[in-house]
Amino acid sequence: MKAHLIGTALWLAAGVAQAQSPAELTLQQAVARAQRESFAARAAASSRDAATQRDRSFRAGFLPQISLTGDVPVYNRSIIPVLQPDGSTEFRAQQQSQAGLNARVSQRLPWTGGDLFLQSSLARLDISGQQRTRNWQSTPFLIGLVQPLLRPNVQAWDTREQGLQFEAAERQYLEAREDVAVNTANAFFDLYAARTTLRNATNNAAVNDTLYTLNQGRYEVGKIGENDLLQSELALLRSRNALNAARLEHDRALAALRLQLNMPVGAALSIAVVDQVPSFEADTAVAVEQALRNRAQMTLLELNEVQARRRVTEARLNNGFGASLQASVGYNQSSPEFDAAFRDLRNAQRLSLALSTPLINWGQRNGQIEAARADERRVDANRRLGREQLIQDAHFAALQLQQARGQLELSAKADTVANKRFDVAKNRYVIGRIGMDNLYLAQQEKDQAIQAYVQALRGYWSAYYRLRRVTLYDFEQGAVLRP
Repeated sequence: MKAHLIGTALWLAAGVAQAQSPAELTLQQAVARAQRESFAARAAASSRDAATQRDRSFRAGFLPQISLTGDVPVYNRSIIPVLQPDGSTEFRAQQQSQAGLNARVSQRLPWTGGDLFLQSSLARLDISGQQRTRNWQSTPFLIGLVQPLLRPNVQAWDTREQGLQFEAAERQYLEAREDVAVNTANAFFDLYAARTTLRNATNNAAVNDTLYTLNQGRYEVGKIGENDLLQSELALLRSRNALNAARLEHDRALAALRLQLNMPVGAALSIAVVDQVPSFEADTAVAVEQALRNRAQMTLLELNEVQARRRVTEARLNNGFGASLQASVGYNQSSPEFDAAFRDLRNAQRLSLALSTPLINWGQRNGQIEAARADERRVDANRRLGREQLIQDAHFAALQLQQARGQLELSAKADTVANKRFDVAKNRYVIGRIGMDNLYLAQQEKDQAIQAYVQALRGYWSAYYRLRRVTLYDFEQGAVLRP
């Protein structure tokens, strides 16, 4: 098809020699490299890894936790009051040394929000003053429960929020990869447009130079007037100026694509562009369905809704009647002798129920509840709006791709016609059958048709990758995008 639109190598400035061209990079290869090597892709991967590690850390908190604590030792020397046999009190110097070790296994209970623990401890107390004493105290086994009552289940809320946050992070990573694809496609076609412009500017400069030489000869023999010669010279100067601008834009676009692909400055880079595009149809209903199912925005909206309900629950329960139950049962013993502290163990039991209720809070509780409910209504409104916006984005992204394919077909035909018209006009001008104005008009229309085709091709691929970004769905393969 059109030779000036199927690229196989980068155009360089006229008169500059070029070494052997590197392997050409297609758009799909450029996108794959950028999603693997670019700075933005690495940042997205790091964000996903951080979210993964936070999720692992959170999940690990629900496994049995084993800890060891102790004081070895605690030393205190002071003067203390000592009660005498006759009822009087005297102040005597005393030294006290205490050491203890405690091993504990605890398990969080996400269904109830409580904590179950298993504990073993050993302590020693040495006192020296008027008389020296030593005592060992052991608790070989103790099992207990700490359970809040009529209070929010913090562990259950945290679990649900963490699950949504991790799911959103996974989807945000996929969206970030598609953002890289969109930006890479834009940089790729920036270079393609600059290359096409440079090639066309080079051709125009060569044609206008030939025409100016031809017109000089015609002017000398009196076939054209001075005005036509000056118009031809002006066209040549403009074409040379356009060529210089095209060279600069080409170098800028080449550097931008290198940066997008994370390639070293000055690294050889060549792109290959073909005019064939995928032939699939993007159904708007499928686009909406996949967007609602796959987008991180839907997960974040659900997370906001869960957080709003949590605030309502906390405002209702934290400031009302509540209780905390602590119960434990086990065995312990104490003795001056170490071995005796583990014989003839005695039951150790503890039960406590702490109650808490506000009497007068001057409407503080009701105010907090109403504020939380108002926030819940706000979140619900934003969720509905966000959902509808997402539906519209997916719907029109599918339509835009269909329209872009139609525009590409029309632009390809227009480019073919305009290029052929210019060739005919140039040949007819050379033989003197048309005037200079018609020739330059044909050249201008040819330039516009070339740019329109390049932009249409760019528009199609931009719409293609935008649809993937909006839906996280590959319509060409019929599959949900995966990392």
